[in-house]
Formats: sequence, C-alpha cells, structure tokens
Amino acid sequence: MTEQIADVGRGISLAYERIGDTGAEPLVLVAGLGQQLHSWPDAFCAELAGRGYEVIRFDNRDTGRSTHPRFRPPSLPVMFAGRFPPAQYDLKDMAADTVGLLDALGLDRVHIAGVSMGGMISQTVAALHPARVRTLTSIMSTTGSRFIGRPALSTLRLMGAKPPKSREEAIESAVRIFRHIGSHGFPFDEAFVRELAGTGWDRDPTAGGVGRQLGAILKSGNRTAWLRKITAPTLVIHGDRDRMVHPTGGAATARAIRGARLETVRGMGHDLPEGAWPTILDLIDEHVRSSDVPAT
Repeated sequence: MTEQIADVGRGISLAYERIGDTGAEPLVLVAGLGQQLHSWPDAFCAELAGRGYEVIRFDNRDTGRSTHPRFRPPSLPVMFAGRFPPAQYDLKDMAADTVGLLDALGLDRVHIAGVSMGGMISQTVAALHPARVRTLTSIMSTTGSRFIGRPALSTLRLMGAKPPKSREEAIESAVRIFRHIGSHGFPFDEAFVRELAGTGWDRDPTAGGVGRQLGAILKSGNRTAWLRKITAPTLVIHGDRDRMVHPTGGAATARAIRGARLETVRGMGHDLPEGAWPTILDLIDEHVRSSDVPAT
C-alpha cells in the first residue's frame, strides 16, 4: 500500500491508496464524515483484495492529505437556516472529486461502496454519473430527508463538542464518540479506535474540515429525487443499533432506489466492528458477483 496524490480537477487533489492486484475488479471505498482513508481498516481492505478486487480508498476533500479549502466552516444555526458561504461545496462536488479520481487512475466503470457520508457521495456518483458505476453499496447512510435517519439527541450533543486541540484530546474524543455511536452488539475495540484517531491526527491535525463536510451534506438537502435516477444494482446495509443515522435512513434509501436490497446487520451501530466484517464482506462480495455487470 503506497499512498499517492491525484489531481482530480477544479483545484482539488486527493490522497489515495490502491490495494490488491492491478487489473483486478476495481472497488472504490468512500469514507464518512471527517474520516480518512484508513477508516477503512487495512485488514478489511486486504480481505477484499484477497477476494479478487483492487481496492481504492482515499481521503475526501477536507480530510487527511487531500485538499483543504480555506474558508471558515459555517455554524450549525447558519447551516440549518440554509445560509452558506459562497465557497461552500456540496455532495455533487464531492461526487465529482470521486469521478475525477477515477479519471486520474484510468478507471472507466467501478464498483463503489460508501459508509455514512461516503454512502451519500457514492449514491450521488451513481445518480449523476451512472456510466461510471457498475454496482453501488450504501452503508449506514440516508437520503438527506430531515424526517428520517436522524441522529439521536444524545449523539447531537456529542457532535456539538469543541474540536480537539491536541493529539491526546483527539484520541479521547474519538473513544467517547465511538463508545456512544459504535456497535453495542459487538465488542468495543478501544485500542483500534485510539490507533485510528492517533493516525488521523498525525495525518491531519487541522480543524474545520468536519464542519465544511457537514455543510456539504446539509446544503445538498433531500436527495430522494436523485436516488430515484440510480440504475446500478444497489445493496443497502444498515445496523439496527445506529445512533448516528437512524435505521429509517437505510430503509428510505432502499425504497428510493429501484430494485435496491436492504440488509440489516443485527447489533451494528455506526462503525465497522471487526465482529461484523464476515457479514459485511460477504454481502458486498455476493452483491458484486451476483450483479454480473460487464466492465465495458
């Protein structure tokens, strides 16, 4: 795994890694809100590569080693009022980043899977750039409707905390958040969360990216009409104990996309617990193989 940087157009560069054999079935993994490419765990990606995929994982704009815009993130009251700074990007822009990465890597059509905000980006790629997507897997995501998929009030309180100012604060904050939103039906791997947060701080200690990415989600609004345009075979995966995106978000996503299949993982919250990997990996693998969509 060698990290590289790609110019994806419009002044944006993305850091990415390719895992597996070049020329294998390309499977693009899109990270969630504030998460970096390594939020898709090494061992998880290696397992997918072992099943015959070339896995591409990357930092979305405003995270990790990808481009960070410089404008000040809007406050939550401003965002909920629909008043965004002129430079505020949206999910269409982040989807265009993803397509720009495919162009830079010479990949015509790919399988794409996204988690949380990454699911929203993946949905948008499939809706607005259908010729680039062979299959779509949307994990613990939603449609953008304000009436479904809402975070628990306890989760909103945690999200309102001040951003960390040191590596130690970032680690403790991550442990606190993932103890809350994580998969209560599986063992909590505190050591992994600490390692993930520490690596994240080392790669990107800047503040503001999460706020601007949240602005992208809220600026995009209800995307149900976009989802109805998706023609790629679609799998929706959601946990039944998700406190960040209520399971109604996954159900609504599956209803909006014609022919989509919803799979509920019992005990899973808003993370990828190792105990759920066999189920999630099998679901993705079986979905891709059963869809049998030609590469050309």
